[in-house]
Amino acid sequence: MREEAENLDISDVTANWVNAVVLQAQIEERVKALADLSHTPLFFGRLDFTRPPGLGLAEGAAGERFYIGRRHVHDAEGDPLVIDWRAPVSTAYYQASRKNPMDVALRRRFGYTAGELTAYEDEALSGPAAEAAPAADGEHASRLLQQEIERPRVGPMRDIVATIQPEQDGIVRSGLSGTVCVQGGPGTGKTAVGLHRVAYLLYEHRERLARTGTLVIGPNRSFLHYIEQVLPALGELEVQQATVADLVLVPGVEVRGEDEARAATVKGDARMAQVLRRALRSHVTPPAEATVVVRGSRRWRVPAYEVEEIVTQLLERDMRYGAAREALPHRIAHAVLVRMEQAGEAPDDRVQDAVARNAAVKATVKAVWPLVDPAKLVLRLLSDAPFLAEHAEGLLSEEEQSAILWAKPARGVKSAKWSAADAVLIDEARDLVERTHSLGHVVLDEAQDLSPMQYRAVGRRCTTGSATVLGDLAQGTTPWATRTWAEALRHLGKEEAHVEELTAGFRVPREVIAYASRLLPSIAPGLAEVRSVRESPGSLSVREVAAGATLDEEVVAACRSALAHEGSTGLIAADVRIPALAAALEAAGLPYLSPGQETTRESRLTLVPASLAKGLEYDYVVLDEPAAVVAGEPDEPTGLRRLYVALTRAVSGLAVVHEGPLPEVLGVPEQSGNARTAA
Repeated sequence: MREEAENLDISDVTANWVNAVVLQAQIEERVKALADLSHTPLFFGRLDFTRPPGLGLAEGAAGERFYIGRRHVHDAEGDPLVIDWRAPVSTAYYQASRKNPMDVALRRRFGYTAGELTAYEDEALSGPAAEAAPAADGEHASRLLQQEIERPRVGPMRDIVATIQPEQDGIVRSGLSGTVCVQGGPGTGKTAVGLHRVAYLLYEHRERLARTGTLVIGPNRSFLHYIEQVLPALGELEVQQATVADLVLVPGVEVRGEDEARAATVKGDARMAQVLRRALRSHVTPPAEATVVVRGSRRWRVPAYEVEEIVTQLLERDMRYGAAREALPHRIAHAVLVRMEQAGEAPDDRVQDAVARNAAVKATVKAVWPLVDPAKLVLRLLSDAPFLAEHAEGLLSEEEQSAILWAKPARGVKSAKWSAADAVLIDEARDLVERTHSLGHVVLDEAQDLSPMQYRAVGRRCTTGSATVLGDLAQGTTPWATRTWAEALRHLGKEEAHVEELTAGFRVPREVIAYASRLLPSIAPGLAEVRSVRESPGSLSVREVAAGATLDEEVVAACRSALAHEGSTGLIAADVRIPALAAALEAAGLPYLSPGQETTRESRLTLVPASLAKGLEYDYVVLDEPAAVVAGEPDEPTGLRRLYVALTRAVSGLAVVHEGPLPEVLGVPEQSGNARTAA
């Protein structure tokens, strides 16, 4: 297929050189999309149907065989060799079961090692073979499926297209028109589900989304780097990725400050939107005098009260500030044209446009409805106490106003020490002035950590589109973290969204997730505990530092032990402990990476600050001093949620090393010498 695209001759099929350039660019994109991916097989399954799929049973109708893969592959005659996993016929590969075979006689799974086919496994779903086969032992009896889920993780996140489960597939294939919110605990695959949903929607609605655009929003750059190869592996190269900070980036506004927790919480509160709205509209003032337009020898007068009526009507229409300002001169010009017609003249649209550009009309607009720079508006709110008090009255208390006021007023926009929360306020003000462009679909991951104002910023990017919201309420680690999805969806502007909950865990071993779930009653009461399908005895160890040893020594020893196994290792610690552990690893001769750097077979250890651990996963995790992770946050509930995140990053094994007491809610694991293993 790639060679066919490369050898296309377009010399005689284009009308002009412009068309030729465009067509050549499209061909180059096609060739790029058909590039080989090392160690990524094109097909991973096969379906043998009892009859043609989607058709009624007809006498003599022969069954068909389809290979299922990441992308569509056809031969030189155009006949399909591999069916795209997103095609309707592929649904049966993920959804068919013996209870509901969906006309599938046999499902075959293929196993690969380093890109080479090394095994296959057949599952009879209907017919005599299915009746003779023994009953499946559990929901996930497939050995190849289990091996693929447990395969060591080296490098960035990979797709799960070969292991998508029925409950995940239902979310992936949900329609474009509706917004879906996915609540999923650690290891339930919510991030992968969101990314595969984008790939599916691009397959089903390619032309529409090509016009409107798609965007994946992650919590930080490390996370985006970790997931960036999933969509290209599925043949989707045009999906943009960004953080919320990237979305609200404003030229000339450099974020180089940091708010205290109290100030950031108030700035992120949805009430700030109303404060900004009031402050912006305060710039609109009643006209002081009539507007007099001179055309030739005639003077046309629009009295001040009539201009004020026009201004009031525009305000009542709740238009954006900029759009209303653009409409004002045309409204005044219309009033002048009415007078011209009453005087017997016959003005047309060209006359109205000329009047709207008249110097007197421009002067009135400038005085009544002046231009407002969003950054300057926010600057004045944060540095002018009387101005803030006037527009925050009844919305923010005096204490809250004091929390967000700058100690030293900035001399200008460029000299101001803006924070991330300030940038979101500027984005809100910018939208009040001029409408933000809306995309066709937005995926928002780790959504539980967003403030109401950040939700509004994301919601503005999909007002005419839909969204996939992914998160876990138990992993909220900001002071303003989401408490309920209903509240979050309201701020996002997607109250009609359907909320799905994933409770089956595929990544974190049962022993590890059960230990971490002891925190749930304290951090997210009422939230369902993840039920892991993977039982891995010995995957959890909790080790107290032995007498005569140091914490750093024990942590280094735990890292060496983890590195003896295949796969990646993450050393997670409180941010304040990172410098000491970095020095200890260097002294021990253990090279390490920082979050965002890609692991390789030669360099498999990553030193991870607890604040950056969310969304990442490692085969083996060494967790340093849980009490320090908790103490590193402003309050205990937030600290326990941060600890919950750190405890659930392991795919194969978790070693907890501590010197001080463990948080009381974790309880005391069973003792086994110096190393204590939690049941």
